[in-house]
Amino acid sequence: MSGIKLEHDIWVVVADGEKALFLRNEGDEKYPHLEVFREMNEDNPPTHDQGTDKPGRFADGGTSVHKSAVQETDWHRVEKERFAKEIAARLYKSAHKGDFKRLVIVAPPLVMGEMRKELHKEVEDRVIAELPKTLTNHTVDEIEKILMKG
Repeated sequence: MSGIKLEHDIWVVVADGEKALFLRNEGDEKYPHLEVFREMNEDNPPTHDQGTDKPGRFADGGTSVHKSAVQETDWHRVEKERFAKEIAARLYKSAHKGDFKRLVIVAPPLVMGEMRKELHKEVEDRVIAELPKTLTNHTVDEIEKILMKG
């Protein structure tokens, strides 16, 4: 599989539910040189550290004495979804200002899906590739190599 064409000035956003790296290719397509120009971090502890209430309960029937538990809210997931929306909003502002013409998005499937739901058409039209992976803990050199492999 051929890699992603990282032309000069293309933006690459590498995100997960807690961290986002905004990179720009300062090199060219043949010799890319990604540089981080913005980083977003979000403190997102596990759900058990965020949730404070017991799961809710409700009666199974109108006069029944049986009660069923309601699944506890996954606060960790909710925060990932909120962070994905924040990234999408930041991309829209930058696209609207004309800061980038082409975009590659790298994120795990959950975050990618949430971002897709929130991306404005102005940003969607600039996305040339998506890679459903978690690369936020990789070095920039490793990210370049992975993107070039495809």
